[in-house]
Amino acid sequence: MLVDHRTYLIKPGRMQAYLDLYERHGFPAQVRHLGKPLAYMVTESGEMNSTVHIWVYEDAADRARRRASMMADPDWQNYLRLSADAGYIEKQTTKLMTPATFAPLSKPA
Repeated sequence: MLVDHRTYLIKPGRMQAYLDLYERHGFPAQVRHLGKPLAYMVTESGEMNSTVHIWVYEDAADRARRRASMMADPDWQNYLRLSADAGYIEKQTTKLMTPATFAPLSKPA
């Protein structure tokens, strides 16, 4: 199992606009190709103006296949353009992780 843990730092005061844009234009395309995320969260304390989303794959090949399919989707390309034009994202951090053997995860449906 491979876990894709992504953190996005959003410009102050733009979180709701970012979430609205993503929910309307990004999320449907992502779910079509990646399945449902394990989690999609907004910070309540700590590093503010951040979102974290976690996607689960069988392995690196599964991740590469699903992401290539998503990148070829015109709806996802439209979202990427809208997101870039809006300029809400300041920073992205991606971590590919594997669960510890004593705490396995179940892939979401």
